[in-house]
Amino acid sequence: MATPLGPKAEDALDFLATDTLLADDEIMMRDTIRRYVEDKINPYVGEWFDDGTFPHEEVAKACGDMGLLGMHLEGYGCSGSSAMMYGLACMELEAGDSGLRSFVSVQGSLAMFPIWAYGSEEQKQEWLPRMAAGTAIGCFGLTEPDSGSDPSSMRTNAKADANGDWILNGAKMWITNGSIADVAVVWAMTDEGVRGFVVPTDTPGFSAPKIERKVSLRASVTSELIFEDVRLPKDAVLPGVSSMRGPLSCLNEARFGIAFGAVGAGRACYESALAYAGEREQFGVPISSFQLTQQRLVDFMTKVQQGTLVAYHLGRLKDQGTLGPAQVSFGKRQNVRMALEVAREARSVLGANGITTEYPVVRHMNNLESVYTYEGTNEIHTLMMGQAITGQNAFT
Repeated sequence: MATPLGPKAEDALDFLATDTLLADDEIMMRDTIRRYVEDKINPYVGEWFDDGTFPHEEVAKACGDMGLLGMHLEGYGCSGSSAMMYGLACMELEAGDSGLRSFVSVQGSLAMFPIWAYGSEEQKQEWLPRMAAGTAIGCFGLTEPDSGSDPSSMRTNAKADANGDWILNGAKMWITNGSIADVAVVWAMTDEGVRGFVVPTDTPGFSAPKIERKVSLRASVTSELIFEDVRLPKDAVLPGVSSMRGPLSCLNEARFGIAFGAVGAGRACYESALAYAGEREQFGVPISSFQLTQQRLVDFMTKVQQGTLVAYHLGRLKDQGTLGPAQVSFGKRQNVRMALEVAREARSVLGANGITTEYPVVRHMNNLESVYTYEGTNEIHTLMMGQAITGQNAFT
C-alpha cells in the first residue's frame, strides 16, 4: 500500500490506492475471479483468439460454480450480489478477454435480467435456475441487419393467430452466444408495440448461423438469428413489459458492466506494457528508463486509475438506487474510449512484439473496437448525455 511518502513502484497498478474504496468482501470476491482469470483464461485465450474458438461449456460451468451468472439478481439460484460486486467481476473477466466478459454479461444482464424483471413465474422457474448454474445458455435478440442504433425500426414481427399462438418472423444480427444458446430473448414488433419473447432455440423455424471471419471478439460466439414462421405458445411473451422500455432497460444493465469491464482491458494493456518496458533493453538499459516511455506509462496509469474511479462511483450510485441511464452512458462511453486509447498506445510500447497474440495488447485492442460500438455506439451515448445536459433531443 501507499505510504505517507506516496506510492512506491510496487503500487504501480493501484497508484491511487483505489482498493481502500472497497470493502473486504468485495476485494475477496474480486481476487477470487482474478485468480481464475490468471490460471484458467490467460494461458489459453490467445490461442482461442487465434483459432476463433470459445470453450463455452467449460467457462459456463466455472462461472456458474462461482455464482457469476446473473449474480446481481435475487432468487432462482442467483447469488443476489451488489452492483459493485457485479462490476468488479466484469472488470476482472474483461482483463482476461472482452469475449469472456461478454459471455457473462449477455447471460446475466441481457438474457436472465428480462426474464427475471418481466417474465412470468413459470418462465422464471423454467429458465433462471439453469441459466444461473451455467447448464442453459441465453442470448438477446434486438439488433437487426438494418436496425442497430434505431431499434424501434425493427422488422422482426410477431403476430397472434386464431389459436392464440404467436408466429415470429424476421432476423437479428451480431448476437453474442446465439449459436450456443438454449434460449433466446427476442424483441419483436406486435400490434401492441414492442414485446419480448422467450424462444427455446430448438423451436422449429429457428436457426442461428455463426458469423465467421471476425478480427475482433474471436474468442466469443457471434451469430445471426433467423425466424421463419416460428410458432410460439401464447405464454412465450414476457408479460411484464410492452414497449422499448424493456430492451432498453436490459441494455442499461449491460452497459453498466461494460463501464467496469473496459477498465479491466485497459489495465491489462498497461500492465503488459509496464512489465515489457522493464524487461526490454535497448542501448544497454531497460526502455522503461527512457523519458518518452515513462511518459506513455504514466499516461496509461493515469487513464486507468481515472476509469477505475468512475466505475467505482457508478457502482456505489447503482447500489444506492440513484444511478441514471445518462450516467451509465458516461461510464460506457468514457471508459471504453480510455481503454481503446491505452491499448493502441501500449501496442507501440511493445514494438513488433505488440502485434502478436503472444502478448494480450493487440487482442484487447481489436476486441475493444467492438466494445466501442456495441451496447450503444460512442455517438449514441454522446447524444444521450447531450440530451441530459441540454434538455434537447438531437437523435432526429
